[in-house]
Amino acid sequence: MRTSTPSKKRIGDQLIERGVISHDQLKIALQEQSRTGEKIGKVLVDLGFLTESLLTDVLGETRGDESIDLSEVVPDAEAIALIDKKLAQQYKVLPCNFDPETRVLQLAMADTYDILALDRVKASVAPDITIVPVLAGAKDIEAGIDPFYGYELSIEGILREIETGEYEDNRQLGTAEYAHPLVRLVDAFLTDAVKRGASDIHFEPEEGFLRIRYRIDGVLHQIRSLHDKYWPAIVVRLKVMSGMDLAEMRAPQDGRIHLKVVGHPIDFRVATQPTIHGENFVLRILDRVKSIVPLEKLEMAVDNRNLLKLMMARPEGIILVTGPTGSGKTTTLYSMLNHLNSESVNIMTLEDPVEYPLGLIRQTSIGQFSKVGFADGIRSLMRQDPDIILVGEMRDKETAEMGFQAAMTGHQVFSTLHTNSAVGAFPRLLDIGVLPDIISGNLIGIIGQRLVRKLCFNCRQERPIEELEKRLLDIRDEGITSLYRRQGCMHCHGTGYKGRIALLEVLRMDADLDELIARRASQREFLQLAEQKGFKPLAHDGIKQVVAGSTTLEELTRVIDLTSRLTN
Repeated sequence: MRTSTPSKKRIGDQLIERGVISHDQLKIALQEQSRTGEKIGKVLVDLGFLTESLLTDVLGETRGDESIDLSEVVPDAEAIALIDKKLAQQYKVLPCNFDPETRVLQLAMADTYDILALDRVKASVAPDITIVPVLAGAKDIEAGIDPFYGYELSIEGILREIETGEYEDNRQLGTAEYAHPLVRLVDAFLTDAVKRGASDIHFEPEEGFLRIRYRIDGVLHQIRSLHDKYWPAIVVRLKVMSGMDLAEMRAPQDGRIHLKVVGHPIDFRVATQPTIHGENFVLRILDRVKSIVPLEKLEMAVDNRNLLKLMMARPEGIILVTGPTGSGKTTTLYSMLNHLNSESVNIMTLEDPVEYPLGLIRQTSIGQFSKVGFADGIRSLMRQDPDIILVGEMRDKETAEMGFQAAMTGHQVFSTLHTNSAVGAFPRLLDIGVLPDIISGNLIGIIGQRLVRKLCFNCRQERPIEELEKRLLDIRDEGITSLYRRQGCMHCHGTGYKGRIALLEVLRMDADLDELIARRASQREFLQLAEQKGFKPLAHDGIKQVVAGSTTLEELTRVIDLTSRLTN
């Protein structure tokens, strides 16, 4: 039960202090209240002096409660199934989200201090379920009960409704948005993908059918196939939600969707691509809660984390993060920026595009419709008195030279570079035209990164290690006699994996390595000297995770080539 108590200051005075209403408006509302006997908040809303959502936000801040805008919430079928509709109507509550892993039910309430309602709801659900009340407007709750309860919301139920012909019958029910099952189907896919931890949703039209796939832990999984007659309606829904041009079907488009899914805000970055069978849609799921992770909580080896902190302690120079698309470079960079972020430093970014807004950080989007490129953007940022600059990618000579120029003038610069390894960054920089004299002395360090899927600890199985595997993993310890393999259970949706681990190779620069750059040494020379100084390549970090039982050898070989180790 909550221990906080309501503020003694009257709500009308609080609204005036925040500049939401004027003294005159409060006087009018108080006169109306004396006539009707209604609560002052309801009177102010009825008179049109403020909206119910604004009132809810102010009440939430005053009480220390979280508030929620139900117009942005996607209905959760699992949450709805827990509470009867009559109970929701009687006590003006609305179940918004249920997490089956933590057994937490988020409950929207018009009055989070209504102990009778909370007790009644708790009595109606399983004893192991925790109720977390959030504040919402009474009218919003009343308006939300019918669309939340009145229609089928699960993917299975909606598809059954479509296949049995109820889809055609429901067209006569009215103009309510949720009367159309394909509208609910799109929302159900969005909710399902977020709950499964997907990073992308693919809607792929083929000849005669529509394929729907999720990318989960870096691997695509086919979820459903639908008849292509439903695709035009789904396209319209997706375009309306993302603010795209409905009439444009022959050119690629970009859009964005913002919704409350599984209890917190989720952004979907939407991109279309015309194909021979229709427009292909890919939705990138941007979950700020999961993607902006404190450096201490990143799944990486402790020694690598300590090396990163040591590199970030240098006041000027460039830190590069390398790796293929989807290898977690952005998450690592954001975690590093968050670690350095404070009121005493000015951090500015150039990104293509900005994916996650960060507090205190000035972020600029460099994209198709931006008038600023990376190189011009760095020039502009230099006049904004930054301490730390993030450049989304060093993709050409001009951008790279401007980044190194910023480093030479006393700034700390973070950026990404497309190479296969940390050591491969040197020939790549030389290839795009950066002089070795400029690179030498201005590079703090290079991070090479890959992501591997993490074994589900609920169902992983131990197995004996084979002799060839010992050679491949370079295991000389006779005490290591087994590895783990994946199995599959309900917890991991049958995949055997749950979550991902970052494998890192961290190359910290020093005077000896700078000298090799200045004389354009080969990658072999770089690698030999770096390993003498304690550099551990990606394979080393991956092998440690396999031996520890965090991932499988099969998964490691999917992202890192280990075959060269057999010749040693």
